[in-house]
Amino acid sequence: MNSIETKTYTVHFNTNAYTELNNYIEHNKFSKIFILVDTNTHDNCLPKFMAQLETKINIEIIEINAGEQNKTIDTCVGVWNALSDLGADRKSLMLNLGGGVVTDLGGFVACTFKRGIKYINVPTSLLAMVDASVGGKTGVDLGAIKNQVGVISSGDMVIIDTSYLDTLPQNQMKSGLAEMLKHGLIVDKNYFDKLTDLSKLTLNDLDELIHQSIEIKKTIVNKDPFEQNERKHLNFGHTLGHAIESYFLSHPEKEEILHGEAIAIGMILECFISAEILNLPKQDLEYITKALKSIYKPVTINPSDYDAIIDLLKYDKKNEHGNINFVLLDGIGKPKIDCLVDNELIAKSFEYYKI
Repeated sequence: MNSIETKTYTVHFNTNAYTELNNYIEHNKFSKIFILVDTNTHDNCLPKFMAQLETKINIEIIEINAGEQNKTIDTCVGVWNALSDLGADRKSLMLNLGGGVVTDLGGFVACTFKRGIKYINVPTSLLAMVDASVGGKTGVDLGAIKNQVGVISSGDMVIIDTSYLDTLPQNQMKSGLAEMLKHGLIVDKNYFDKLTDLSKLTLNDLDELIHQSIEIKKTIVNKDPFEQNERKHLNFGHTLGHAIESYFLSHPEKEEILHGEAIAIGMILECFISAEILNLPKQDLEYITKALKSIYKPVTINPSDYDAIIDLLKYDKKNEHGNINFVLLDGIGKPKIDCLVDNELIAKSFEYYKI
């Protein structure tokens, strides 16, 4: 599979990726290599990854606890201290081996330690492969509020080895699929159609679809790396989706839901709003809703939850001058940024989701 070149780094795939990684390490003559893992990837992915490295440079493993609840500044402090205690310097390399929490947090740690050391993302979840590890966004959550602290700064390379997906449970695969479905809705209806027909997809198809999703994101990010305009399209489904995810993460009586599960709900809600105030045809709304509901189990959101979720919208990164800005669809493949939506219509979208 061909590598994907961006303006600042390259995404390499499968066997060729390790050849490129080993060449990169040899050429740069790093003082030390640090591999950041979580408790899951330490057991399931690290042995295979270590077997692919061809270097005599000293390697240190730093492990964090798995889960979104650990994507915090406190965890960063622990990793910064570990780097310092283990003798990391500005010629050190950090390899982030894990899902979106590891790549987001590890990238942020690398960008800020000694004002920046080189890093490479090695995503092991579908979500991280098609979204979190690509595009240079790094950072952590602030309490239950998603991605409030961070920087946009790309690593030197991304390594995509789809064999790591063999260790992933089905719900995590579906979580990553939501971001791919989003790519279809904002860019290419044919791509969305192909992804929704899961019964016809093979593992070889999945490799090609992952490659296509990364191409879609790369094209958008290259045009607008710092999210001033077109890159905001990638936030479709995320304004309400992130608020729902944060609410369920912080509520003591709610069962935590995965990022992709929340984004799938967000896309249904924002498609409903798009049909109400833009030009998204009703038949497209019904088609998208049916497709997403066939993949993702329903989540109960009660009327008593609405106000708390809506209140969380004020923390969305797209907001400007006190306005809550949505990305909506004028049609499939026709996103529109900076749309204002009143709370009454948001509440109506929740009612639509329950039907």
